Amino acid sequence: MGQGEHTLASNRRARFDYEIEDRFEAGIVLTGAEVKSLRAGQVSLNESYARVSGGQVWLENMHVARYEQSKIKQDERRPRKLLLHRREIDRLVGKTAEQGLTLVPMRIYLSHGLIKVELGLGKGKRRHEKRASIAERESKREMERELGRRR
Repeated sequence: MGQGEHTLASNRRARFDYEIEDRFEAGIVLTGAEVKSLRAGQVSLNESYARVSGGQVWLENMHVARYEQSKIKQDERRPRKLLLHRREIDRLVGKTAEQGLTLVPMRIYLSHGLIKVELGLGKGKRRHEKRASIAERESKREMERELGRRR
């Protein structure tokens, strides 16, 4: 996390379900009420994903709670457009189509007053890979505990 950044929400499940190969930073098109709701931390990235459609990247299924003081009623899970450079979008199209990779939103954060989304380009883990990563994490914890006891 860089200087001047504040994480609003993170998708902890993404690191468990996917093996992340590359990361991208993208802007996001929001309404004023959504920005207020996001700044209040009323957002969830669970079950959300990104897709490339018609030369644009869309964030699907991200839940942004309705801002109470807003008079405008909007769908809380509407698709939201992500802002990326053309060459980044072209690269994403190639990677997702050819290699079968998935675009997963990792976290949504505030960077110098702007709301950004960190996208991870990852490959889905299979059940045995998930078990292996859990076992590896547990063994690291055990080693840290032993080192702490010996000091």
